[in-house]
Amino acid sequence: MGGTGSESEPDLSGAARGRVDEELRRLRSRRAELVDELTQGGDQGDRGDASRALEAGDELVDLDDRIALLRHHLADGGHPPVEGIRPGTRVTLRFGGGDVQVLDVVGITEEVPPGAEDRSLTTDSPLGLALSGARPGRLVEFDAPEGRRRVRVIDVELPE
Repeated sequence: MGGTGSESEPDLSGAARGRVDEELRRLRSRRAELVDELTQGGDQGDRGDASRALEAGDELVDLDDRIALLRHHLADGGHPPVEGIRPGTRVTLRFGGGDVQVLDVVGITEEVPPGAEDRSLTTDSPLGLALSGARPGRLVEFDAPEGRRRVRVIDVELPE
């Protein structure tokens, strides 16, 4: 996966870059609040205070991980490390109830155009990971919030 972008893998659009920049601003602001909260907490307190400090520490780690991913994404021209199906791919799937959906694969949620949330999936989602190497006709299983699900791959259109 490229470090500079290429004709086959376009860089982040202006709108997607703006959404990434905005999320970075929001995450950095929240991180500063947490650091402030942790440093002002002092050594006094009860178990509830200690528990909150542990939760804040966990949240701080999550924020740092997300900030690092977004910074990498911006620096790499919008190409995150790909673990599942490749960003830019369009898949047509038949779900268990017979519903057919066409989904566009994105690297990160900020690449999803407004209003297209129900027609997009990320490469690192359970379905995105399960679709890695998918071909038409293949039955794919993945874990969803409501339990294990199965979909049949009808079509896979790779990005140009």
